[in-house]
Amino acid sequence: MATIDVDSLRDKVKAMYQAVADEPHGTFHFEMGHDLAVRLGYPTEGLVQVPREAVESFAGVGHHLGLAALTDGERVVDLGSGSGMDAFLAARQVGTSGEVVGIDMTDAQLAKARRLAARDGFGNTRFEHGYIEHVPIPDGWASAVISNGVINLCSDKAAVFREIARILAPGGRMAISDIVTERQLTEAIVCDVNLWASCIGGAMQHQDYRAAIEAAGLQVAVARDNPEYQFISDSAQGATADFGVKSISVLATKPT
Repeated sequence: MATIDVDSLRDKVKAMYQAVADEPHGTFHFEMGHDLAVRLGYPTEGLVQVPREAVESFAGVGHHLGLAALTDGERVVDLGSGSGMDAFLAARQVGTSGEVVGIDMTDAQLAKARRLAARDGFGNTRFEHGYIEHVPIPDGWASAVISNGVINLCSDKAAVFREIARILAPGGRMAISDIVTERQLTEAIVCDVNLWASCIGGAMQHQDYRAAIEAAGLQVAVARDNPEYQFISDSAQGATADFGVKSISVLATKPT
């Protein structure tokens, strides 16, 4: 695959997701908010238990928390936690004896998530600045790692999966939703930071994506398409038609 300037990519992604945090009702190539979450499979009774502002800025691509099957007392890391909707839902599921750490590189998202956590009493949840290729979490700390629509934005996906394997405890699991392709993207698309930031340019072919997960030492248990997720801009819809760009959810485990 062609290379891309990592610093330019990060700057572009940060700018886009600052807008997602600050202007959730703005115009984007993707849907956001409560109606999207419900269509993807999030139970409405859970959404009313987390901050409304976090739901408004939700820009995920699937519902992976059902695959995660979180239980009381577990420790969870949310990679690319954004304004915190998934992290807050996870916090409800693991209870006060559990812990959730959200990792994000965008200051506006972190500030919003931290403000909402403090305001609404999510004492078992914290949000830390970091990059998902270098997660500020100790080895073997997490019972589960979750992520929603973020890994495709990273230029080194193999490094992300190695980090997930590192921070998971033996027997722990990864439950993620992300964007992949059925066919290889062109070099022009891959080298365009705007298309990367739009969740198109960095999408990996699905068989290579699975191979990267397995190369990190994780065992894929479930891999399913999310046809409920649809891009809304003309360019994104065109990529979907030309290259089979789609949303998937994956559950993988770390051997004991």
